[in-house]
Amino acid sequence: MKILVSIITAAVLALSVFAGCSGNAGQKTGAKLKILTTIAPQYDWLTNITEGAKNVDVDMLLDNGIDLHSFQPSTDDIYQITSCDVFVYTGGESDKWADNALKNNTKVLAINLLDLLGSKAKEEQAVEGMQEEAHEENENEEHEEGSEYDEHVWLSVKNAEFLCEKISEKLGEKDSENKELYAKNTKEYIEKLKKLDAEYAEAVKKAKYDTLIFADRFPFRYLTDDYNLKYYAAFSGCSAETEASFETVKFLADKLTGLKLPAIMTIDGSDKKIAETVRETSDNKTAEIYSLNSMQSMRKSNVDKGDDYITAMEYNLDVLKKALG
Repeated sequence: MKILVSIITAAVLALSVFAGCSGNAGQKTGAKLKILTTIAPQYDWLTNITEGAKNVDVDMLLDNGIDLHSFQPSTDDIYQITSCDVFVYTGGESDKWADNALKNNTKVLAINLLDLLGSKAKEEQAVEGMQEEAHEENENEEHEEGSEYDEHVWLSVKNAEFLCEKISEKLGEKDSENKELYAKNTKEYIEKLKKLDAEYAEAVKKAKYDTLIFADRFPFRYLTDDYNLKYYAAFSGCSAETEASFETVKFLADKLTGLKLPAIMTIDGSDKKIAETVRETSDNKTAEIYSLNSMQSMRKSNVDKGDDYITAMEYNLDVLKKALG
């Protein structure tokens, strides 16, 4: 990580000469406003907020299907960040490289979603039975940052409502020409999110069960907290672990048996091997295996053709209805 930070710092110093020549941090009036996001949920939100706005271009950085947890920026990536007008990113441990790239840059309006959430941001949670991640750190080293925050802030419709409103306000300050349009678009988009939020609440209210078994990483804490759902999981949302211990499998299998749950959950891209092992280890051999869409590897092309944030969250709602009975 230290080597990566050094590379980024050197690249930023080399590119800052060019970035510094591209204008000041004031309002945009006439020139094209270049907005860059890291991942697809943010890209989709910004596309909806800026729909119909003149001289505005929205683009996405991680558009090759790579997981944000393993992303390492190239020099070209850093140049895109330092030469845009607005950069929207999640923040947190996986985005430390972005903080370094933006250090001392007064031109770019940097919108950190975890910072916007403030007290609404949640720390990574280790629930009963969850396998701890093995760290390769020196035993004498301690985490200077303390607890890590759960970065998967987009996996909550309530968060999406709040964040879109805050992003829209900041865009209006940056681009007064389109301020009213941003506000109008945001209001219309939030109405769609509120409708979806109500559908989630109603589905959970009618459900037979209130607990999910995740034989996988668990990036859905914001979602489950929104609707008071309980969960047990093999790994935390940002874990790099891929192999579950016997104790973890046995714990999840016993929960599946004891609670008589109809389903085992995974996330998109899973090979489902841990889920299948949990099922075979339990007394519930007929449990279904379902996947929720974490949107971590969603591409720009998916959003542009309509397979967007709301569509993904509607899909997740349908899956939850099946999993909760």
